[in-house]
Amino acid sequence: MSAKKAGLLVVDVQNDFCPGGALAVPEGHRVVPVLNEYLRRFAAAGLPIYASRDWHPEHTRHFQAHGGPWPPHCVQGTPGAAFHPDLELPPSTVIVTKGSDPEEDAYSAFHGRTPEGEPLAERLRRDGVTHLYIGGLATDYCVRASALDALDMGLAVTVLTDAIRGVEVQPGDSQRAIEEMAARGATFGTLESVPPEVLEADA
Repeated sequence: MSAKKAGLLVVDVQNDFCPGGALAVPEGHRVVPVLNEYLRRFAAAGLPIYASRDWHPEHTRHFQAHGGPWPPHCVQGTPGAAFHPDLELPPSTVIVTKGSDPEEDAYSAFHGRTPEGEPLAERLRRDGVTHLYIGGLATDYCVRASALDALDMGLAVTVLTDAIRGVEVQPGDSQRAIEEMAARGATFGTLESVPPEVLEADA
């Protein structure tokens, strides 16, 4: 392996963001089997895996009833806040919880903390991650915000285009998000272009 170290970030693949959920992303469930393959490859390579989740209190400025833009979703401890049941997170996955502060929207996984209370940015530094691969929900909100924060942190970022879906509040939001991420320096990949360092470690 090279001096660069890859990590995988799975963003908010929770029941409320999938069909039937309180804030369903169109075809959001379709990211799950693709992400499972990325998870298998990264785990087999011994590379770190992180999974963010929204974990909102019942009363938060994020929700429409309190002045926010969204219906209630991913409320702490509810079935809607659980990860999609078919998502195969390895036991080693670091769970990153965000949105628990009622005064924050917390779109980015970098607003979240590990179970030990460590900010994601600090955990990535401690794990030696220099290149973050990102998939999940939704392209135009939490994936976008997480990718931009990772770039601001100085990480290389690859957005996994076969493992993201967008909310599309306004038509074209996802494409605009992709263009913004690209303009800021993100690259894009699919299962067919899994990074060489992962393939080498997985061989």
